[in-house]
Amino acid sequence: METVTASQLCEIDCSNPREIRNLLGQFATGVTIITTRGQDGRKVGMTANSFSSLSLDPPLILWSLSKTAPSLPDFIAAKYFAIHMLAQEHHQLSGHFARPAEDKFAGIAHHDCESGIPVLDDALATLLCRNVQQYEGGDHLIFIGQIEHYQKRCGEPLVFHAGQYRIAAAHPELSA
Repeated sequence: METVTASQLCEIDCSNPREIRNLLGQFATGVTIITTRGQDGRKVGMTANSFSSLSLDPPLILWSLSKTAPSLPDFIAAKYFAIHMLAQEHHQLSGHFARPAEDKFAGIAHHDCESGIPVLDDALATLLCRNVQQYEGGDHLIFIGQIEHYQKRCGEPLVFHAGQYRIAAAHPELSA
């Protein structure tokens, strides 16, 4: 394996948020929709790709939310939230929850779980998490959730890379 020196790396303007966004967009991620109940009882939902597993024992996940997001106070105050891992056919659903709307759940198949959190029907996987802790993370707040319940189904994930939705495929050299 060849070693790359600092002089061989491309330099970017670290003060330019667009360049940083493009750089970090080279890391492919899954796409999620995160839901909760607002402090006033309304249903709250948003699209996020800042999701990751954190621990198996206890089962913890993390995700982050911009400090300027209108839903930030609701997620901070929430006892629970649900993470919905999206399947490749959910690209329009992802776009729907990424845009501002008076009622993002209007016309969207969902139900309330026992904790009162809105849960989207037909997600690839849904994790109901207790809101354990939040940490400062620059211009975002990092949420830690402990998985208390989950459901999953078979399917292919929706992927986001370089500013576009993508479809995951088995690597041709590793396919059985």
